[in-house]
Amino acid sequence: MTDAAGDLRVYAEYDRDFSEEVDAVIVGSGPCGAVVAKELTDAGKRVVLLEEGPPFTPSEYELDGALSMARTMREGGLRATRGTVMPTMQAIALGGGSLVNSAICNRAPDFVLDRWCTDFELEHTTLSDLDPHYDAVGEFLGIAPTPENVQGERNLSFKRGCDALGYSSEPCLRNVRGCRGSGECFTGCRMRAKQSMDISYIPAALRGGARVLTSVRVEEVRADGHRVLGVSGRVVAPFTGRPSHRFRVNARAVVLAAGCMATPVILQKSGNLANRSGQVGENLQFHPGVAIMGVFPDPVHPEFGATQGYQSRHFLRDGFKLETLWAPPAVLAVRMPGSGDAFKRRLAQIPCAAIWDAIASCPRSLGRVRARRRGLDPNLTWHLHRDDVLILAQALWTLAEIFFAAGARSIIPGVHGIPDELHSRSEAEILRTHSLKASDILTGGNHAFCTTRMHGDPSRGVVDENGKCHDYENLWIADTGIFPRCPSVNPMWTGMALAHRLAQTLAERL
Repeated sequence: MTDAAGDLRVYAEYDRDFSEEVDAVIVGSGPCGAVVAKELTDAGKRVVLLEEGPPFTPSEYELDGALSMARTMREGGLRATRGTVMPTMQAIALGGGSLVNSAICNRAPDFVLDRWCTDFELEHTTLSDLDPHYDAVGEFLGIAPTPENVQGERNLSFKRGCDALGYSSEPCLRNVRGCRGSGECFTGCRMRAKQSMDISYIPAALRGGARVLTSVRVEEVRADGHRVLGVSGRVVAPFTGRPSHRFRVNARAVVLAAGCMATPVILQKSGNLANRSGQVGENLQFHPGVAIMGVFPDPVHPEFGATQGYQSRHFLRDGFKLETLWAPPAVLAVRMPGSGDAFKRRLAQIPCAAIWDAIASCPRSLGRVRARRRGLDPNLTWHLHRDDVLILAQALWTLAEIFFAAGARSIIPGVHGIPDELHSRSEAEILRTHSLKASDILTGGNHAFCTTRMHGDPSRGVVDENGKCHDYENLWIADTGIFPRCPSVNPMWTGMALAHRLAQTLAERL
């Protein structure tokens, strides 16, 4: 039993090789790993939570988008897939992606979870099964609709456009307390309003007695027979990854929550562990996203307002979800066409502009994760299926018509083969009539899933629906890799609900 507050260690505090003995070691401090750590400490278990990245405080946040990405994202924010080239960003920091995401929380739709159960032989993963776990996470994080006083014109104009066309929309549910609408989610919330894991679940785990070790990279899961013994790796310097001291954690249970790209690599580097099904690293899926900038006649002041405060789930059954969006201008500028004076004129339009995006459910677009010969960064391949290109094209057209219904005077679609700027709904029809290829569309995909998928049949999946690996008695996975298929909506809350269920099950077995 734990009976004292835990401690958090940073890079400067390691001066020698070390080892730990615990009930459970959790690899990864993002939303899923943090939930497991807190729930297990609440159950009185001895827990060590390991994180490769450093902790950040508000004084260390960088408002420059490029510099922030270089410090908080893996591969300096430049990670991308091969095949269909698409950037994908994963965080390396205490709190994982929750430090830099927009705090959007959605329960997976019932029709999605019903399909998971039917197609992947799951018995207890319907919405009614998961609702108690969603509720527990939601209450702890204060998940609630974004209030109107922090929406700003960028978000409210989206609502007006949807209303004009008869499309349903609603304020985004977000895990925030006291948001001021600063729009700084992407570079870290200086107001500490966003309830990222480093100020919510991880402190709760520390109060329960967990030890949180940052700047430690897990390189191997050690196993013997049908049980795992623990993990081992190296202390690594923040930002450079330079290795120094060695460590080992012996544990009665290992929980991998390193993310759907890092977890498969760790298993592959550990002698292709837990892969009797052949599914480790397979089935990589994304929510590829597209975005349009709309320019309005009057100032929008897009820097004010919740980063992503409004959404429309109207088209979920058609395969896409619509959202408002904000990012640092330096990041937005990468998407803008033109050069020289033309580029400068586009930048000058930002005060009168809004950016809205769509994320698509693309289960036909598959890829894989493979360990590289050296290092632990993954080799990612992924291909955007031609049928899913049609979904993205429909999403682009829908964003365009909402912009013009909201009063935009022009839009910048960012699509190859389409004019750089379109000035009316009739001009925007080209987005619906032009035959697009995957290479024509500028996409980004930060929601990733399915590389260690759950399945009721051990020959077709890596874990059962509680997150326990089929091949090992005490090896568990708690990240979005266990999703059997993309969830149609932002994945964080679903991942945390599944992690909450995993923690309850694991606590009973330890």
